[in-house]
Amino acid sequence: MLERLKKEVFEANLQLVQDKLVILTWGNASGIDRESNLVVIKPSGVPYHKLKTRDMVVVDMNGKIIEGDLKPSVDLPIHLAIYKNVPNAGGVVHTHSHFATCWAQARKPIPCLGTTHADYFFGDIPLTEMPDTEDYENSIGQQVVKCILQNGAERCKAVLVPGHGPFVWCENVEKSVETAFVLEQLAEMAYHTIVINNGNIKTLEEMYLKKHYERKWGKGAYYGQR
Repeated sequence: MLERLKKEVFEANLQLVQDKLVILTWGNASGIDRESNLVVIKPSGVPYHKLKTRDMVVVDMNGKIIEGDLKPSVDLPIHLAIYKNVPNAGGVVHTHSHFATCWAQARKPIPCLGTTHADYFFGDIPLTEMPDTEDYENSIGQQVVKCILQNGAERCKAVLVPGHGPFVWCENVEKSVETAFVLEQLAEMAYHTIVINNGNIKTLEEMYLKKHYERKWGKGAYYGQR
């Protein structure tokens, strides 16, 4: 199971590059094996084109390295905070993708303006509070978890850290990458919608938001082949 997870996390990190969500070393993906409570994550500062499956770092829930010769991502405490507090989280992705990061730097939530957004997220993509600079990564983790729980973990699968960028989680690392990709597309759509409308926007009506989200993710979901 662990070897398979290492391969999945390795491939997920490469997919971030393919989807143009990261450049240089700007981002990371991780996955967790809930049976062993071991987390696999990208090593810190290693360019994506140099990554190998064997480079993935295995840690326990306290961040202790169990397997690997390299240091884990500096964002590990944030990933661990999500895994510890969101039981359904099976993968976590952090990027500095262009448009999502622009919203984070503007310190504005990404508004839900249409049904494309509502198909994936129930309402705006929220902003966390500003983290403390002391114990920085742990503070970000605390703020990310606080924001997720305040907005409902069953619906809030992406948050923006002000001045920093997005963190996304899903049931596995592959789905987390897909969700990060969708988030970037929605961030770009929202930006261009606002530009086209000269800054005047109207968020999607509640009934359409609920209809589109529930038909895909609700108890009576009927979207797709089931």
